[in-house]
Amino acid sequence: MTHDHDLVLRPTARQTEAALNPPPGRNGGDLVVETLQGLGATTVFGLPGQHALGMFDALRRSSLSYIGLRVENNTGFAADAYGRITGEVAPLLLSTGPGALTSLAALQEAAAASAPVLAISSQIPAAGLGGGRHGYLHELRDQQASFRDIVKSVHTARTASQIPSAIAAAWQSALTAPHGPVWVEIPQDVLLAETVLPVVTAVDATPEAILPRPELTALAAHLLANAERPAIIAGGGVVRSDASGKLLALAERISAPVITTFGGKGAFPWEHPLSLQSWLEDRHTTDFLEDADVLLVVGSGLGELSSNYHTFAPRGRVIQIEADAGKLESNHPGIGVHADARLALSALLETVAERTDAGAPERVRTVLGLVRERIAAQGRTLEQGILESIRRALPDDSPSFWDMTILAYWAWSAFDARRPNTMHSAQGAGGLGYGFPAALGAAAADPARPVLAVSGDGGAMYSIAELATARQYGLPVTWLIVDDGGYGILREYMTEAFGEATGTELARPDFVALAESFGVPAVRTDPARLAEDLTKALAEPGPSVVVLPALLRMFAPTHL
Repeated sequence: MTHDHDLVLRPTARQTEAALNPPPGRNGGDLVVETLQGLGATTVFGLPGQHALGMFDALRRSSLSYIGLRVENNTGFAADAYGRITGEVAPLLLSTGPGALTSLAALQEAAAASAPVLAISSQIPAAGLGGGRHGYLHELRDQQASFRDIVKSVHTARTASQIPSAIAAAWQSALTAPHGPVWVEIPQDVLLAETVLPVVTAVDATPEAILPRPELTALAAHLLANAERPAIIAGGGVVRSDASGKLLALAERISAPVITTFGGKGAFPWEHPLSLQSWLEDRHTTDFLEDADVLLVVGSGLGELSSNYHTFAPRGRVIQIEADAGKLESNHPGIGVHADARLALSALLETVAERTDAGAPERVRTVLGLVRERIAAQGRTLEQGILESIRRALPDDSPSFWDMTILAYWAWSAFDARRPNTMHSAQGAGGLGYGFPAALGAAAADPARPVLAVSGDGGAMYSIAELATARQYGLPVTWLIVDDGGYGILREYMTEAFGEATGTELARPDFVALAESFGVPAVRTDPARLAEDLTKALAEPGPSVVVLPALLRMFAPTHL
């Protein structure tokens, strides 16, 4: 039996001495950065503001690396990417009111993609909290209310002594599967007030493991081992939980074809004999998956894009493994297994009997052949050639970040990510401006390898200011801007729906000259030279821009 007194952690003599003699001149901001350091953070992202200055001043007394972007939303995108690439919590320091609110779209994307972002915002002085109208600069009646529907959890520290516990609780929440963004707010006067509290040292915020229930594992293993036509849909949860190896082992053990969702790109080898790749917007693929008598869905809620725009209607048994309990059976009835994808796949591997099916690879080849014939008949050779050029130029282990642009829509279905956790886009929430600032966050996480960002000219204008950030920190990001003179995908949607487009045509700058004005090397290319120009840009240290004037078209998806 364990008693409460057995769990008491007694300080060492050295810890006691340090606690009794804290260094002078510290404030609440120091408690913030000390807690982050104690939790293992090494890099923080942010943008200072009047109420948050206590946190930012404390950074210079810490060992934390700071990456400051020019717009709060872009700062959030950078933190999102850092969290995706590392699997670690990405601290994001923000100011009150407008600064905080400008990060909302980025936090929505982090929530949709399960990226562990810890947003720490300042607040008006503590005396003004509670919903009154006190006339403080940046004041909101209830700042938390703006975030509560987006983040996993919200926390407030009203006194200095509450800061470490609030941040630790938020950190644990961010890393508990499914990962996601969390929100902490601290009043200005609490951040600025001097403190005599001891320096924060090690902080324990170990996330809770979400284990599959054994009776569900037993049932799932039995159904899969005895299926005639099993298939697997692998979503972003496989990537986030680093379960790609487990997925491969299970698919091979039961001879099950695997398709990856757009958020799960790279979770399964593209050229594997059992790989259906990512052609989700295709009726041939949808028919194949509907025909499965047992369908294992891992780390996906089978939302709009993953269900061929909700036309997918499985006829067999569905087993859904999902860490987000709210997504279990939310779109299709089945056997819902609430668990982390890696832990659930490990349990299945230990339980399921081997199943052989020599005909599975041939059925996969047949489906992919039908898909290729359909795409080839549409004559979209320019778009496919551009993707092939990008694939030739991009090192296999280099991450790429794609904005919401026509080329990204192609890439979701047709691009071979080659490695897990290397292809990322804003398809979770679908906001513009993600690609470049996210790539900066990934480069901050690992500056030893080049990173590619892909945007259209419309999306590029959302984050053009971050060329200054890229130059300031010398981050190795190559930004491919496909310039078609407007919002290309919206132009297509509106023309198809209404006969003509409104509000989609844009005046834009000379992107090459603009990049060079920031001190960033840039080149204008064409489809024939794209692979060569991208290869050269990616090989050079620091940031670069490659501009590709091109009018791209989407392939026609099939839903019926």
